[in-house]
Formats: sequence, C-alpha cells, structure tokens
Amino acid sequence: QVQLVESGGGSVEAGGSLRLSCAASGATFSNHCMGWFRQAPGKEREGIAAIAPGGRYTYYADSVKGRFTISQDNAKNTLYLQMNSLKPDDTAIYYCAAESLPCSIAPLRPDYWGQGTQVTVSS
Repeated sequence: QVQLVESGGGSVEAGGSLRLSCAASGATFSNHCMGWFRQAPGKEREGIAAIAPGGRYTYYADSVKGRFTISQDNAKNTLYLQMNSLKPDDTAIYYCAAESLPCSIAPLRPDYWGQGTQVTVSS
C-alpha cells in the first residue's frame, strides 16, 4: 500500500520561500508519476506540478511556472516542491499525489493522496 506523508508547510511572508517534502512508502518513483496539488478555501483542488518516472519530464501549472520546482530523491524516496517568490494567492493546503503506471503528468490523475500540509502566505 502506498502512503504519502507531506511536511514543510507553514507561514511565510510574501516573497519568501518554503520547501515541501513528501515521504513515500510502498511506492517507487520508477513506477509512479508524482505530483503536487493545492486547494485554496472555496476553490477546487488544482494540480500545480508533476514529474514523470525517472524525473526527465516535468509539468507546471502557469500559476507557479518559474517560481516552483518539483524534484525527487530516489535514495530517500522523497518528493520535494521548492516554492520561491511566494504570493498570498499561494495560500492553500498542499497535497502530494501519486499515479501508478501507466501514468500521465499532464494531467496527473492520482491513485494515492497525502493528508495535506497548510501553506499560508501573508502580504
């Protein structure tokens, strides 16, 4: 069974940075597409970044392109989301997600979800 556990959320001022981590157990990055979603209050959950098995291909939503970077450490079985130049509009619960093979990163259609971590950006 795949389990995903996020960490690294918190409160930051606009312009600041945070790095989210997602520890994956029961899944290998070679067998899953991985990604990050977020859900702001009153809004639908949106996919913001994804990475294909092997890490060669990535996807970013326009809203985060150029500011966020998705990466993975195969040795640690951990997925990351580096978030720079944060804006108040980035305030949301951030979820780690995985899709089993065959999978797509645009869009990612998760089979597994983490519990979420809160990110709050103040102006």
